[in-house]
Amino acid sequence: MRLRSGEREDIAPIALLLRTSYDRMPYIPRLHTAEEDLAYVAGLLSDHEVWVADDGEGVRGFAVLSADQLLQIHVSPDDQNRGVGSLLLDKAKERLPEGFSLWVFQQNTGARRFYERHGLELVRETDGQGNEENEPDAQYAWRP
Repeated sequence: MRLRSGEREDIAPIALLLRTSYDRMPYIPRLHTAEEDLAYVAGLLSDHEVWVADDGEGVRGFAVLSADQLLQIHVSPDDQNRGVGSLLLDKAKERLPEGFSLWVFQQNTGARRFYERHGLELVRETDGQGNEENEPDAQYAWRP
């Protein structure tokens, strides 16, 4: 598995992985079409730092970074618990050595356990009014 910068040819595979990830979270409303997902990912690639986990056969995960946040991290459901998320999170720690925060849906208990195992601390929980899905979420922070 290698990590590399996201490129334009990654738009469709990242959008598919994003949709697949959300399909595994039935509590999240489907707010966008597949075409809107493509446009969203294109915007991520042009506006943010995107890292892709690629095994030579395709995109297995990706992470999106801003100046002080890990905006997105998704791993293919088939590749979870195989170290892909750890590689992506380690890259975020390398690229944002002063620390960062991230948001996760409260019901995504697997992701929450993952972040806590990797040294992130719960900052706060909200009722979800600040996210598009209106789903209760939790903010975590990594402070080196």
